[in-house]
Amino acid sequence: MGPEPVEGTTAPKDAHSRRLMLLLAAAMFVLVVDTSLMNVSISAVVRDLDTTAGGVQSAIALEALVSAAFILINSKVGDLIGRKRAYVLGLLAYATGALAMTLAQSLTAIVVFWAIVGGLGASLLLPAMQSLIHGNFEGPAQKQAYAMVGAAAAIAAAVGPLLGGFVTTYLSWRVGFGLEAVIIVVVLAQIRLVRDVPYTGSRQVDVVGAVLSVIGMGGVVLGILVWQEGGELVGLLIAIGVVALALLARWLVRRERRHKVPLLDPGLFRHPTFTTGVTGQMLQQITLGGAMIALPLFLQMTLEYDALEAGLALSPLSLTMFAAALVAGRRSGKRRPASVIRTGFLLSAVGIAVIIPFVWRVDSGWYLALPLAVTGCGLGLLVSQLNNYTLAPIEEERVSEAAGVNSAAGSFGLSFGLAMAGGILLATLALGFNQLTRDNPVIPAAEQQQIATALETDAEVMSTTQLAEQITGQPPAVEAEVLAINEQARNRSLQVALLVPLLASLAGFGTSFRMLRLPDQRPSSTRPELPGA
Repeated sequence: MGPEPVEGTTAPKDAHSRRLMLLLAAAMFVLVVDTSLMNVSISAVVRDLDTTAGGVQSAIALEALVSAAFILINSKVGDLIGRKRAYVLGLLAYATGALAMTLAQSLTAIVVFWAIVGGLGASLLLPAMQSLIHGNFEGPAQKQAYAMVGAAAAIAAAVGPLLGGFVTTYLSWRVGFGLEAVIIVVVLAQIRLVRDVPYTGSRQVDVVGAVLSVIGMGGVVLGILVWQEGGELVGLLIAIGVVALALLARWLVRRERRHKVPLLDPGLFRHPTFTTGVTGQMLQQITLGGAMIALPLFLQMTLEYDALEAGLALSPLSLTMFAAALVAGRRSGKRRPASVIRTGFLLSAVGIAVIIPFVWRVDSGWYLALPLAVTGCGLGLLVSQLNNYTLAPIEEERVSEAAGVNSAAGSFGLSFGLAMAGGILLATLALGFNQLTRDNPVIPAAEQQQIATALETDAEVMSTTQLAEQITGQPPAVEAEVLAINEQARNRSLQVALLVPLLASLAGFGTSFRMLRLPDQRPSSTRPELPGA
Protein backbone atom coordinates (compact mmCIF):
# COMPACT_ATOMS: atom_id res chain seq x y z
CA MET A 1 0.00 0.00 0.00
CA GLY A 2 1.18 3.53 -0.74
CA PRO A 3 1.07 6.41 1.72
CA GLU A 4 -2.26 7.84 2.65
CA PRO A 5 -2.78 11.29 1.18
CA VAL A 6 -2.82 14.28 3.44
CA GLU A 7 -6.10 16.09 3.80
CA GLY A 8 -7.07 17.73 0.53
CA THR A 9 -4.45 16.15 -1.71
CA THR A 10 -7.12 14.28 -3.65
CA ALA A 11 -8.93 17.54 -4.44
CA PRO A 12 -6.97 19.59 -6.99
CA LYS A 13 -8.67 22.83 -5.97
CA ASP A 14 -8.07 22.40 -2.27
CA ALA A 15 -6.26 25.39 -0.75
CA HIS A 16 -3.66 23.27 1.05
CA SER A 17 -2.83 21.39 -2.12
CA ARG A 18 -2.50 24.56 -4.19
CA ARG A 19 -0.28 26.28 -1.63
CA LEU A 20 2.02 23.28 -1.43
CA MET A 21 2.27 23.10 -5.22
CA LEU A 22 3.13 26.80 -5.41
CA LEU A 23 5.81 26.49 -2.74
CA LEU A 24 7.44 23.53 -4.49
CA ALA A 25 7.25 25.38 -7.81
CA ALA A 26 8.84 28.49 -6.23
CA ALA A 27 11.75 26.40 -4.93
CA MET A 28 12.28 24.88 -8.37
CA PHE A 29 12.10 28.32 -10.03
CA VAL A 30 14.88 29.63 -7.77
CA LEU A 31 16.97 26.52 -8.41
CA VAL A 32 16.88 27.00 -12.19
CA VAL A 33 16.96 30.80 -12.42
CA ASP A 34 20.04 30.96 -10.17
CA THR A 35 22.41 29.75 -12.91
CA SER A 36 20.88 32.11 -15.49
CA LEU A 37 21.38 35.04 -13.14
CA MET A 38 25.01 34.05 -12.60
CA ASN A 39 25.64 33.71 -16.34
CA VAL A 40 24.35 37.19 -17.20
CA SER A 41 26.14 38.73 -14.21
CA ILE A 42 29.66 37.59 -15.15
CA SER A 43 30.93 40.98 -16.34
CA ALA A 44 29.41 42.82 -13.37
CA VAL A 45 30.83 40.31 -10.89
CA VAL A 46 34.27 40.59 -12.50
CA ARG A 47 34.16 44.37 -12.25
CA ASP A 48 32.84 44.57 -8.68
CA LEU A 49 35.10 41.89 -7.20
CA ASP A 50 38.16 42.78 -9.29
CA THR A 51 38.53 39.21 -10.48
CA THR A 52 38.69 37.50 -13.88
CA ALA A 53 35.99 36.22 -16.22
CA GLY A 54 37.75 32.86 -16.29
CA GLY A 55 37.53 32.62 -12.52
CA VAL A 56 33.81 33.31 -12.48
CA GLN A 57 33.19 30.88 -15.34
CA SER A 58 35.17 28.25 -13.45
CA ALA A 59 32.89 28.77 -10.44
CA ILE A 60 29.83 28.28 -12.66
CA ALA A 61 31.32 25.09 -14.09
CA LEU A 62 32.21 23.84 -10.60
CA GLU A 63 28.64 24.32 -9.37
CA ALA A 64 27.27 22.29 -12.28
CA LEU A 65 29.91 19.61 -11.71
CA VAL A 66 29.23 19.26 -7.96
CA SER A 67 25.48 19.11 -8.52
CA ALA A 68 25.76 16.41 -11.18
CA ALA A 69 28.44 14.36 -9.43
CA PHE A 70 26.56 14.01 -6.14
CA ILE A 71 22.97 13.78 -7.33
CA LEU A 72 22.78 9.96 -7.26
CA ILE A 73 24.43 9.77 -3.83
CA ASN A 74 22.22 12.46 -2.37
CA SER A 75 19.08 10.76 -3.61
CA LYS A 76 20.07 7.92 -1.26
CA VAL A 77 21.05 10.37 1.49
CA GLY A 78 17.49 11.69 1.33
CA ASP A 79 16.25 8.21 2.22
CA LEU A 80 18.67 7.88 5.12
CA ILE A 81 18.11 11.27 6.77
CA GLY A 82 14.51 11.81 5.68
CA ARG A 83 13.25 13.33 2.45
CA LYS A 84 11.77 16.40 4.10
CA ARG A 85 15.02 17.01 5.97
CA ALA A 86 17.00 16.60 2.75
CA TYR A 87 14.66 19.10 1.08
CA VAL A 88 15.17 21.62 3.91
CA LEU A 89 18.97 21.12 3.93
CA GLY A 90 19.04 21.59 0.16
CA LEU A 91 17.10 24.85 0.45
CA LEU A 92 19.35 26.07 3.28
CA ALA A 93 22.46 25.27 1.23
CA TYR A 94 21.04 27.12 -1.75
CA ALA A 95 20.10 30.08 0.44
CA THR A 96 23.66 30.08 1.81
CA GLY A 97 25.00 30.32 -1.74
CA ALA A 98 22.57 33.12 -2.65
CA LEU A 99 23.39 35.05 0.53
CA ALA A 100 27.11 34.61 -0.12
CA MET A 101 26.65 36.09 -3.59
CA THR A 102 24.79 39.03 -2.08
CA LEU A 103 27.62 39.78 0.37
CA ALA A 104 30.67 38.40 -1.48
CA GLN A 105 33.85 40.47 -1.52
CA SER A 106 36.06 37.91 -3.27
CA LEU A 107 35.93 35.01 -5.71
CA THR A 108 36.80 32.60 -2.89
CA ALA A 109 33.42 33.15 -1.24
CA ILE A 110 31.67 32.42 -4.53
CA VAL A 111 33.63 29.21 -5.08
CA VAL A 112 33.12 27.88 -1.54
CA PHE A 113 29.55 28.92 -0.78
CA TRP A 114 27.82 29.35 -4.15
CA ALA A 115 29.58 26.67 -6.23
CA ILE A 116 30.34 23.93 -3.68
CA VAL A 117 27.72 24.42 -0.94
CA GLY A 118 25.05 25.48 -3.43
CA GLY A 119 25.92 22.62 -5.78
CA LEU A 120 25.56 20.10 -2.96
CA GLY A 121 22.26 21.74 -2.04
CA ALA A 122 20.95 21.31 -5.58
CA SER A 123 21.92 17.63 -5.59
CA LEU A 124 19.94 17.15 -2.36
CA LEU A 125 17.01 19.31 -3.39
CA LEU A 126 16.12 17.90 -6.81
CA PRO A 127 15.51 14.22 -5.91
CA ALA A 128 14.00 15.14 -2.53
CA MET A 129 11.50 17.46 -4.18
CA GLN A 130 10.35 14.83 -6.64
CA SER A 131 10.09 12.25 -3.85
CA LEU A 132 7.96 14.62 -1.73
CA ILE A 133 5.61 15.29 -4.65
CA HIS A 134 5.26 11.54 -5.03
CA GLY A 135 4.45 11.15 -1.32
CA ASN A 136 2.27 14.23 -0.73
CA PHE A 137 -0.07 13.98 -3.72
CA GLU A 138 -2.07 11.25 -5.41
CA GLY A 139 -4.04 10.91 -8.59
CA PRO A 140 -4.86 14.13 -10.50
CA ALA A 141 -3.27 16.27 -7.78
CA GLN A 142 0.05 14.46 -8.22
CA LYS A 143 -0.07 15.02 -11.96
CA GLN A 144 -0.80 18.73 -11.41
CA ALA A 145 2.05 19.06 -8.90
CA TYR A 146 4.58 17.51 -11.29
CA ALA A 147 3.24 19.74 -14.08
CA MET A 148 3.48 22.93 -12.03
CA VAL A 149 7.02 22.21 -10.80
CA GLY A 150 8.08 21.24 -14.32
CA ALA A 151 6.51 24.41 -15.70
CA ALA A 152 8.35 26.50 -13.10
CA ALA A 153 11.66 24.95 -14.16
CA ALA A 154 10.93 25.46 -17.84
CA ILE A 155 9.86 29.07 -17.54
CA ALA A 156 12.84 29.82 -15.28
CA ALA A 157 15.17 28.48 -17.98
CA ALA A 158 13.36 30.53 -20.63
CA VAL A 159 12.97 33.87 -18.82
CA GLY A 160 15.99 33.60 -16.53
CA PRO A 161 18.28 35.56 -18.89
CA LEU A 162 15.62 38.28 -19.22
CA LEU A 163 15.17 38.62 -15.45
CA GLY A 164 18.91 38.44 -14.86
CA GLY A 165 19.61 41.04 -17.52
CA PHE A 166 17.00 43.41 -16.13
CA VAL A 167 18.16 43.10 -12.51
CA THR A 168 21.85 43.34 -13.43
CA THR A 169 21.33 46.34 -15.72
CA TYR A 170 18.93 48.43 -13.68
CA LEU A 171 19.61 47.31 -10.09
CA SER A 172 22.52 45.06 -9.14
CA TRP A 173 23.46 41.43 -9.45
CA ARG A 174 23.55 41.35 -5.66
CA VAL A 175 19.86 42.30 -5.55
CA GLY A 176 19.00 39.34 -7.76
CA PHE A 177 20.68 36.83 -5.48
CA GLY A 178 19.21 38.55 -2.43
CA LEU A 179 15.73 38.04 -3.88
CA GLU A 180 16.52 34.34 -4.29
CA ALA A 181 17.33 34.12 -0.57
CA VAL A 182 14.06 35.89 0.28
CA ILE A 183 12.03 33.41 -1.80
CA ILE A 184 13.74 30.49 -0.07
CA VAL A 185 12.94 32.00 3.33
CA VAL A 186 9.27 32.24 2.32
CA VAL A 187 9.29 28.61 1.19
CA LEU A 188 10.93 27.44 4.41
CA ALA A 189 8.44 29.44 6.49
CA GLN A 190 5.69 27.23 5.05
CA ILE A 191 7.58 23.94 5.38
CA ARG A 192 4.89 22.62 7.74
CA LEU A 193 2.72 22.08 4.67
CA VAL A 194 5.09 19.32 3.52
CA ARG A 195 4.46 15.90 4.97
CA ASP A 196 7.52 13.70 5.28
CA VAL A 197 7.35 10.22 3.83
CA PRO A 198 9.28 7.75 6.00
CA TYR A 199 11.69 5.38 4.29
CA THR A 200 11.32 1.78 5.42
CA GLY A 201 14.01 0.13 3.30
CA SER A 202 17.50 -0.98 4.23
CA ARG A 203 19.95 1.65 5.52
CA GLN A 204 23.11 -0.07 4.29
CA VAL A 205 25.53 2.24 2.48
CA ASP A 206 27.05 1.21 -0.85
CA VAL A 207 30.41 3.00 -0.65
CA VAL A 208 31.85 1.59 -3.89
CA GLY A 209 28.69 2.45 -5.79
CA ALA A 210 28.78 5.98 -4.37
CA VAL A 211 32.39 6.52 -5.47
CA LEU A 212 31.72 5.14 -8.96
CA SER A 213 28.66 7.36 -9.34
CA VAL A 214 30.68 10.47 -8.46
CA ILE A 215 33.45 9.58 -10.90
CA GLY A 216 30.97 8.58 -13.61
CA MET A 217 28.60 11.54 -13.47
CA GLY A 218 31.43 13.94 -12.66
CA GLY A 219 33.60 12.72 -15.53
CA VAL A 220 30.86 12.95 -18.15
CA VAL A 221 29.63 16.37 -17.05
CA LEU A 222 33.18 17.74 -16.63
CA GLY A 223 34.00 16.55 -20.15
CA ILE A 224 30.94 18.37 -21.50
CA LEU A 225 31.83 21.54 -19.61
CA VAL A 226 35.43 21.46 -20.87
CA TRP A 227 34.16 20.87 -24.41
CA GLN A 228 31.80 23.84 -24.05
CA GLU A 229 34.73 26.06 -23.07
CA GLY A 230 36.95 24.76 -25.87
CA GLY A 231 39.36 22.97 -23.52
CA GLU A 232 41.48 19.87 -24.01
CA LEU A 233 41.23 16.24 -22.85
CA VAL A 234 37.49 16.22 -23.52
CA GLY A 235 37.51 12.69 -24.88
CA LEU A 236 39.56 11.38 -21.96
CA LEU A 237 37.27 12.96 -19.35
CA ILE A 238 34.11 11.65 -20.98
CA ALA A 239 35.69 8.20 -21.45
CA ILE A 240 36.58 8.06 -17.74
CA GLY A 241 33.01 8.97 -16.88
CA VAL A 242 31.50 6.40 -19.23
CA VAL A 243 33.80 3.63 -17.98
CA ALA A 244 32.95 4.49 -14.36
CA LEU A 245 29.21 4.40 -15.15
CA ALA A 246 29.63 1.03 -16.89
CA LEU A 247 31.49 -0.29 -13.85
CA LEU A 248 28.73 1.12 -11.64
CA ALA A 249 26.11 -0.81 -13.61
CA ARG A 250 28.07 -4.06 -13.22
CA TRP A 251 28.63 -3.35 -9.51
CA LEU A 252 24.92 -2.74 -8.89
CA VAL A 253 23.97 -6.04 -10.52
CA ARG A 254 26.70 -7.84 -8.59
CA ARG A 255 25.50 -6.49 -5.23
CA GLU A 256 21.92 -7.38 -6.08
CA ARG A 257 22.91 -10.97 -6.85
CA ARG A 258 24.73 -11.15 -3.51
CA HIS A 259 21.58 -9.86 -1.78
CA LYS A 260 23.32 -6.69 -0.67
CA VAL A 261 21.76 -3.24 -0.93
CA PRO A 262 23.12 -1.33 -3.96
CA LEU A 263 23.26 2.44 -4.37
CA LEU A 264 20.52 2.11 -6.98
CA ASP A 265 18.23 -0.86 -7.51
CA PRO A 266 18.97 -2.35 -10.95
CA GLY A 267 15.32 -3.42 -11.05
CA LEU A 268 14.40 0.16 -11.94
CA PHE A 269 16.16 -0.16 -15.28
CA ARG A 270 14.32 -3.38 -16.13
CA HIS A 271 11.05 -1.53 -16.25
CA PRO A 272 10.38 -0.09 -19.73
CA THR A 273 8.11 2.69 -18.46
CA PHE A 274 10.89 4.04 -16.27
CA THR A 275 13.63 3.77 -18.90
CA THR A 276 11.54 5.37 -21.65
CA GLY A 277 10.44 8.10 -19.25
CA VAL A 278 14.04 8.90 -18.27
CA THR A 279 15.00 8.90 -21.96
CA GLY A 280 12.16 11.30 -22.72
CA GLN A 281 13.26 13.56 -19.86
CA MET A 282 16.81 13.69 -21.21
CA LEU A 283 15.66 14.43 -24.77
CA GLN A 284 13.29 17.15 -23.58
CA GLN A 285 16.15 18.84 -21.70
CA ILE A 286 18.45 18.55 -24.75
CA THR A 287 15.72 20.28 -26.77
CA LEU A 288 15.38 23.04 -24.19
CA GLY A 289 19.14 23.49 -23.74
CA GLY A 290 19.85 23.62 -27.47
CA ALA A 291 17.04 26.10 -28.09
CA MET A 292 18.07 28.30 -25.16
CA ILE A 293 21.57 28.84 -26.53
CA ALA A 294 20.76 29.19 -30.26
CA LEU A 295 17.65 31.37 -30.09
CA PRO A 296 19.06 34.12 -27.82
CA LEU A 297 22.22 34.23 -29.94
CA PHE A 298 20.11 34.68 -33.08
CA LEU A 299 18.15 37.53 -31.49
CA GLN A 300 21.19 39.27 -30.02
CA MET A 301 23.69 38.75 -32.84
CA THR A 302 21.61 38.70 -36.01
CA LEU A 303 18.86 41.12 -34.96
CA GLU A 304 21.17 42.93 -32.48
CA TYR A 305 18.69 42.90 -29.59
CA ASP A 306 19.87 43.64 -26.07
CA ALA A 307 19.15 41.14 -23.28
CA LEU A 308 15.81 42.73 -22.40
CA GLU A 309 14.61 42.87 -26.02
CA ALA A 310 15.71 39.27 -26.60
CA GLY A 311 13.84 38.13 -23.50
CA LEU A 312 10.68 39.89 -24.66
CA ALA A 313 11.01 38.36 -28.13
CA LEU A 314 11.25 34.91 -26.49
CA SER A 315 8.16 35.54 -24.34
CA PRO A 316 5.84 33.60 -26.71
CA LEU A 317 7.99 30.54 -25.99
CA SER A 318 8.16 30.97 -22.21
CA LEU A 319 4.54 32.04 -21.70
CA THR A 320 3.03 29.27 -23.82
CA MET A 321 5.34 26.75 -22.17
CA PHE A 322 4.06 27.74 -18.73
CA ALA A 323 0.41 27.93 -19.82
CA ALA A 324 0.47 24.61 -21.68
CA ALA A 325 2.06 22.84 -18.72
CA LEU A 326 -0.60 24.12 -16.32
CA VAL A 327 -3.50 23.41 -18.65
CA ALA A 328 -2.24 19.93 -19.55
CA GLY A 329 -1.67 19.14 -15.87
CA ARG A 330 -5.27 20.03 -15.07
CA ARG A 331 -7.14 19.09 -18.23
CA SER A 332 -5.43 16.04 -19.68
CA GLY A 333 -8.18 13.92 -18.12
CA LYS A 334 -8.21 10.35 -19.34
CA ARG A 335 -5.82 11.00 -22.21
CA ARG A 336 -2.89 8.65 -22.15
CA PRO A 337 0.28 10.39 -20.91
CA ALA A 338 2.20 8.82 -23.79
CA SER A 339 -0.16 10.51 -26.28
CA VAL A 340 0.36 13.90 -24.67
CA ILE A 341 4.15 13.34 -24.69
CA ARG A 342 4.05 12.40 -28.37
CA THR A 343 2.12 15.59 -29.17
CA GLY A 344 4.62 17.61 -27.14
CA PHE A 345 7.65 16.32 -28.99
CA LEU A 346 5.87 16.75 -32.33
CA LEU A 347 4.95 20.38 -31.62
CA SER A 348 8.49 21.13 -30.44
CA ALA A 349 9.94 19.64 -33.62
CA VAL A 350 7.50 21.50 -35.87
CA GLY A 351 8.10 24.85 -34.15
CA ILE A 352 11.89 24.60 -34.35
CA ALA A 353 11.76 23.30 -37.94
CA VAL A 354 9.76 26.39 -38.96
CA ILE A 355 12.22 28.73 -37.22
CA ILE A 356 15.32 27.39 -39.02
CA PRO A 357 14.59 28.85 -42.50
CA PHE A 358 13.50 32.16 -40.93
CA VAL A 359 17.04 32.83 -39.65
CA TRP A 360 17.96 34.26 -43.06
CA ARG A 361 14.76 36.18 -43.67
CA VAL A 362 13.36 38.03 -40.65
CA ASP A 363 14.31 41.49 -39.42
CA SER A 364 12.17 41.32 -36.27
CA GLY A 365 11.87 38.68 -33.59
CA TRP A 366 8.11 39.02 -33.58
CA TYR A 367 7.92 37.22 -36.93
CA LEU A 368 8.91 34.17 -34.92
CA ALA A 369 6.08 34.55 -32.40
CA LEU A 370 3.93 31.77 -33.87
CA PRO A 371 6.65 29.07 -34.23
CA LEU A 372 7.99 30.02 -30.79
CA ALA A 373 4.50 29.61 -29.35
CA VAL A 374 4.19 26.21 -31.02
CA THR A 375 7.55 25.16 -29.59
CA GLY A 376 6.55 26.46 -26.17
CA CYS A 377 3.30 24.52 -26.24
CA GLY A 378 5.21 21.36 -27.07
CA LEU A 379 7.73 21.84 -24.27
CA GLY A 380 4.91 22.69 -21.87
CA LEU A 381 3.11 19.45 -22.67
CA LEU A 382 6.34 17.54 -22.03
CA VAL A 383 7.09 19.08 -18.64
CA SER A 384 3.47 18.47 -17.61
CA GLN A 385 3.72 14.72 -18.17
CA LEU A 386 7.25 13.32 -18.14
CA ASN A 387 8.01 13.42 -14.40
CA ASN A 388 4.62 11.95 -13.53
CA TYR A 389 4.89 9.32 -16.27
CA THR A 390 8.33 8.27 -15.04
CA LEU A 391 7.89 8.40 -11.26
CA ALA A 392 4.19 7.85 -10.47
CA PRO A 393 4.34 4.04 -10.92
CA ILE A 394 7.40 3.69 -8.65
CA GLU A 395 6.77 2.35 -5.17
CA GLU A 396 7.61 4.59 -2.25
CA GLU A 397 10.79 2.80 -1.15
CA ARG A 398 12.38 3.28 -4.56
CA VAL A 399 11.13 6.73 -5.49
CA SER A 400 14.21 8.62 -4.19
CA GLU A 401 16.52 6.44 -6.26
CA ALA A 402 14.26 6.83 -9.29
CA ALA A 403 14.04 10.60 -8.75
CA GLY A 404 17.84 10.78 -8.56
CA VAL A 405 18.22 8.98 -11.88
CA ASN A 406 15.49 11.14 -13.43
CA SER A 407 17.13 14.34 -12.18
CA ALA A 408 20.55 13.18 -13.35
CA ALA A 409 19.17 12.46 -16.82
CA GLY A 410 17.61 15.91 -16.96
CA SER A 411 20.79 17.65 -15.78
CA PHE A 412 22.88 15.71 -18.29
CA GLY A 413 20.42 16.49 -21.09
CA LEU A 414 20.44 20.22 -20.39
CA SER A 415 24.25 20.36 -20.18
CA PHE A 416 24.59 18.26 -23.33
CA GLY A 417 22.10 20.40 -25.26
CA LEU A 418 23.89 23.62 -24.30
CA ALA A 419 27.35 22.23 -25.05
CA MET A 420 26.44 20.44 -28.26
CA ALA A 421 24.54 23.36 -29.78
CA GLY A 422 27.23 25.82 -28.69
CA GLY A 423 30.10 23.64 -29.90
CA ILE A 424 28.52 22.93 -33.27
CA LEU A 425 27.68 26.62 -33.68
CA LEU A 426 31.27 27.75 -33.15
CA ALA A 427 32.73 24.97 -35.29
CA THR A 428 30.36 25.74 -38.16
CA LEU A 429 31.04 29.46 -37.80
CA ALA A 430 34.80 29.00 -37.99
CA LEU A 431 34.56 26.61 -40.94
CA GLY A 432 32.11 28.79 -42.84
CA PHE A 433 34.00 32.04 -42.25
CA ASN A 434 37.29 30.38 -43.19
CA GLN A 435 35.91 28.92 -46.41
CA LEU A 436 34.05 32.05 -47.48
CA THR A 437 37.07 34.23 -46.74
CA ARG A 438 39.46 32.06 -48.77
CA ASP A 439 37.05 32.00 -51.72
CA ASN A 440 36.48 35.77 -51.72
CA PRO A 441 38.31 37.64 -54.54
CA VAL A 442 38.00 41.07 -52.85
CA ILE A 443 39.90 40.28 -49.62
CA PRO A 444 43.71 40.27 -50.17
CA ALA A 445 45.42 36.91 -49.81
CA ALA A 446 47.54 38.02 -46.86
CA GLU A 447 44.46 39.16 -44.93
CA GLN A 448 42.63 35.96 -45.84
CA GLN A 449 45.29 33.95 -44.04
CA GLN A 450 45.25 36.31 -41.05
CA ILE A 451 41.46 36.03 -40.69
CA ALA A 452 41.53 32.25 -41.10
CA THR A 453 44.25 31.87 -38.45
CA ALA A 454 42.40 34.10 -35.98
CA LEU A 455 39.19 32.11 -36.38
CA GLU A 456 40.92 28.79 -35.87
CA THR A 457 42.01 29.92 -32.40
CA ASP A 458 39.16 32.25 -31.34
CA ALA A 459 35.87 31.70 -33.14
CA GLU A 460 33.18 33.96 -31.72
CA VAL A 461 29.62 34.85 -32.68
CA MET A 462 29.56 38.61 -33.35
CA SER A 463 26.91 41.00 -34.56
CA THR A 464 27.49 43.12 -37.63
CA THR A 465 27.97 46.21 -35.45
CA GLN A 466 30.50 44.48 -33.17
CA LEU A 467 32.55 43.26 -36.12
CA ALA A 468 32.40 46.64 -37.88
CA GLU A 469 34.01 48.24 -34.82
CA GLN A 470 36.90 45.75 -34.96
CA ILE A 471 37.78 46.07 -38.64
CA THR A 472 37.91 49.84 -38.96
CA GLY A 473 40.77 51.11 -41.10
CA GLN A 474 40.29 48.52 -43.83
CA PRO A 475 39.36 49.58 -47.37
CA PRO A 476 35.57 50.03 -47.68
CA ALA A 477 35.26 47.16 -50.15
CA VAL A 478 37.09 44.77 -47.79
CA GLU A 479 35.01 45.89 -44.79
CA ALA A 480 31.79 45.29 -46.73
CA GLU A 481 32.91 41.82 -47.80
CA VAL A 482 33.98 40.82 -44.27
CA LEU A 483 30.65 41.99 -42.84
CA ALA A 484 28.73 40.09 -45.52
CA ILE A 485 30.77 36.94 -44.86
CA ASN A 486 30.18 37.28 -41.12
CA GLU A 487 26.43 37.54 -41.62
CA GLN A 488 26.32 34.56 -43.95
CA ALA A 489 28.55 32.34 -41.77
CA ARG A 490 26.78 33.42 -38.56
CA ASN A 491 23.29 32.68 -39.86
CA ARG A 492 24.37 29.35 -41.29
CA SER A 493 25.96 28.34 -37.99
CA LEU A 494 22.83 29.31 -36.06
CA GLN A 495 20.74 27.18 -38.39
CA VAL A 496 23.04 24.20 -37.86
CA ALA A 497 22.94 24.72 -34.07
CA LEU A 498 19.12 24.63 -34.15
CA LEU A 499 19.37 21.12 -35.60
CA VAL A 500 20.36 19.93 -32.11
CA PRO A 501 16.97 20.67 -30.47
CA LEU A 502 15.19 19.61 -33.66
CA LEU A 503 16.87 16.19 -33.74
CA ALA A 504 16.32 15.74 -29.99
CA SER A 505 12.61 16.47 -30.47
CA LEU A 506 12.40 14.00 -33.34
CA ALA A 507 14.19 11.36 -31.24
CA GLY A 508 11.70 12.01 -28.46
CA PHE A 509 8.84 11.72 -30.93
CA GLY A 510 10.19 8.31 -31.93
CA THR A 511 10.55 7.28 -28.27
CA SER A 512 6.92 8.23 -27.64
CA PHE A 513 5.76 5.45 -29.98
CA ARG A 514 7.44 2.93 -27.72
CA MET A 515 5.65 4.57 -24.79
CA LEU A 516 2.35 4.13 -26.61
CA ARG A 517 3.01 0.41 -27.05
CA LEU A 518 3.51 -0.02 -23.30
CA PRO A 519 0.48 -0.48 -21.06
CA ASP A 520 -0.45 2.43 -18.83
CA GLN A 521 0.90 1.92 -15.33
CA ARG A 522 -1.22 2.16 -12.22
CA PRO A 523 -0.15 4.47 -9.37
CA SER A 524 2.36 2.97 -6.99
CA SER A 525 -0.24 2.48 -4.25
CA THR A 526 -2.10 -0.09 -6.34
CA ARG A 527 0.65 -1.29 -8.58
CA PRO A 528 2.63 -4.53 -8.33
CA GLU A 529 6.32 -4.37 -7.67
CA LEU A 530 8.78 -3.74 -10.45
CA PRO A 531 10.71 -6.64 -11.91
CA GLY A 532 13.68 -7.56 -9.83
CA ALA A 533 12.07 -6.54 -6.55
